[in-house]
Amino acid sequence: MSFIPYGRQSVDNDDIESVAEVLRSDWLTTGPKIAEFEKVLCAITEAQYTVVVSSGTAALHLSSLALLSEKDKVLTTPNSFAATANSILYAGGEPVFCDITPDGNIDFDLCEEMIKKDVGIKAIYAVHFSGNPVCQAKLRYLRETYDIKILEDCAHSIGASDSGVKAGSCTASDCSVLSFHPVKHLTTGEGGAVTTNSKEIYEKVLKLRTHGIVRDGFLNDDMAYDSKGNRNPWYYEMQELGYNYRITDIQCALGLSQIKRLGGFITRRRELAKRYDAAFAAGAVRPLYTYNGRSSYHLYVAMADFEKLPLTRAEFFMKMRERGIGLQLHYIPINKQPYYKALGYGEEYTPFMDDYYEQCFSLPMYPSLTDAEQDMVIEAVMELMNG
Repeated sequence: MSFIPYGRQSVDNDDIESVAEVLRSDWLTTGPKIAEFEKVLCAITEAQYTVVVSSGTAALHLSSLALLSEKDKVLTTPNSFAATANSILYAGGEPVFCDITPDGNIDFDLCEEMIKKDVGIKAIYAVHFSGNPVCQAKLRYLRETYDIKILEDCAHSIGASDSGVKAGSCTASDCSVLSFHPVKHLTTGEGGAVTTNSKEIYEKVLKLRTHGIVRDGFLNDDMAYDSKGNRNPWYYEMQELGYNYRITDIQCALGLSQIKRLGGFITRRRELAKRYDAAFAAGAVRPLYTYNGRSSYHLYVAMADFEKLPLTRAEFFMKMRERGIGLQLHYIPINKQPYYKALGYGEEYTPFMDDYYEQCFSLPMYPSLTDAEQDMVIEAVMELMNG
């Protein structure tokens, strides 16, 4: 029996041929596929601008540099990969961890209470956990009422929507970030994107993506032009301290091929979620949230009270692996990580996050997972949970 991982990329011959075509071309790094991919992502998300970059973390970093000032406090969730909070630190800001609601997303009502108590809070970084989009009406209310910056971390949620608002559209936020890691909905190997409706943010991120270098809008006219007013064709300027966060044409060719199948990928993920929900309708295992058509189901998170079960969660993970099935845990609370504890975090009052962490686990969820393989996963879970 082959191993069933919790996540897996879906690469077909069209993807491979798209990459091979670029390898046979004159462009490998910064070429026409980048702009083409950005245009398609604008169409998919309905955002006005997109900048594709080397990773989701790079997208978070550049977004933070565009949004934040030194010492800004930023409300964010402990229920995410470390990169979300790390990006705040990269920009000299201060993460402030807020508890979650029972569906795993940040608690906006609690966010409002915290904003009222601390005028130093200048932004919210809201993660669409597992593919389940945050409430856009509440997000818009907080942005308009308290005049704070909003970043939506949509690394899990491309293709999802809330009340007709697409993930990544930035309808209620300043910018959003996407991820194209292999276990996400579509992959470029590694890669990410910033979407926004702000020309200012777009131009800032675009400049920082490539070392802070520009090839127009020069500041040093005496160096940019010769004595007759001709532009020196070799000239460029580094106007800010930027980074090499460029993505390649090779990667964007893969992304362009993958995005053609995004609708099918999400449909299959939703089918798998429905089948899991049906299997766990009663018993020791329950879904984090019951099926909804809003989520694009990057993850299928299940919950169980292991204190009432015949095995610990560690034993459960190991026994599932013995059966050829890989589980994962999303996430260890960021504020409990040693690095953050050394900064003084870890004692926040986050009862929902604490309970969630003790019970959660992620089951296999990817488009090429067959019904038969999923049935094997369900059977193994039920067998172990029932002792």
